[in-house]
Amino acid sequence: MSRKPRITVAGAGALGLTTALALADAGAEVTVYDPSPEGGTASAVAAGMLAPVFEAVLDAQTRAHVDLMLAARDLWPALEARIGVTVDRAGAMAVGEASFLHTVDAGVRKLGLHPTELSRNAMIGLAPGLAPGWGHALLTREDWRIDAAAALMALRRACEAAGVTFHARAADGFEGAERLVIATGMGRDLAVMAPLLDRLSPIKGHILRTEGPAYQGVVVRGEGAYATPAPGGLTLGATMQAGAEDLAVEANQVAGLLEAGARLFPALATAKLTAQTGVRAATPDGLPMVGRGRHHGVLLAVGARRNGWLLAPLVARIITACVTEGELGPYAARLDPARFDNT
Repeated sequence: MSRKPRITVAGAGALGLTTALALADAGAEVTVYDPSPEGGTASAVAAGMLAPVFEAVLDAQTRAHVDLMLAARDLWPALEARIGVTVDRAGAMAVGEASFLHTVDAGVRKLGLHPTELSRNAMIGLAPGLAPGWGHALLTREDWRIDAAAALMALRRACEAAGVTFHARAADGFEGAERLVIATGMGRDLAVMAPLLDRLSPIKGHILRTEGPAYQGVVVRGEGAYATPAPGGLTLGATMQAGAEDLAVEANQVAGLLEAGARLFPALATAKLTAQTGVRAATPDGLPMVGRGRHHGVLLAVGARRNGWLLAPLVARIITACVTEGELGPYAARLDPARFDNT
């Protein structure tokens, strides 16, 4: 860049902060606006999955895009080093009835990968406290995870150290900048500048967090729930309610999630739990809108559905390339917001 372009980033979640940092590292003058002091409600209420394999196997909308998901995951080591977080590469284990494991095994192999079949002893070593009824499991090391809350804090610190300025309010527009990056999740306040935000739909999700003892095992994927390590406990997720965008905790959703989780880890039935909700934005095809909007100077980084953390460094790379007139890379066309212009 011959001079520092001024960039406003609306939204301080995973996509907004990762993009703000990448832009600052590229020489831009960046200001982030978010009304929440912590920023990124949906990004914080997350298990931090970087899980291209299980997402592709268990989510039909993701299946056709596993190459993109794997490419995004492979950008994480550089971000890990840049912000000083630790990526957990221990992998993820599928546990369930024979029919479920058969589906997972076939799905992983269809991706050209080979899951590891685990005996009961190996399962217990990797997932202490697992219910005694499960005798077999499948493991993939291709899926990683981060501590979402810690990653948000680390991103914020790295942004501030790189000169990014923060304002604890929503952006009204460009705020005097030359470019506006909209990374507001389901926020519609800037729809007048980005009409394609109307293509987003909400998905509400519940997660449960236990308060000790700490779970030190791998991610466990079951039928109806997953369990991940968390500081001082365990995170159990996640429900998906398409079309819902309130943040109220719903007893029936909690009960169903807890029942599915207790089939994996019986101790959850009597554990002290805290329920949280978040609302994510989804596009009609399940992929985010990343790139130039209809109006000059407006860039979109929204709609990552349940893969915001996984996709964050790829989104940041594409947005930065849009600003610097650099190479957009092989996945930009698939994420281009213009794909919805005539639909």
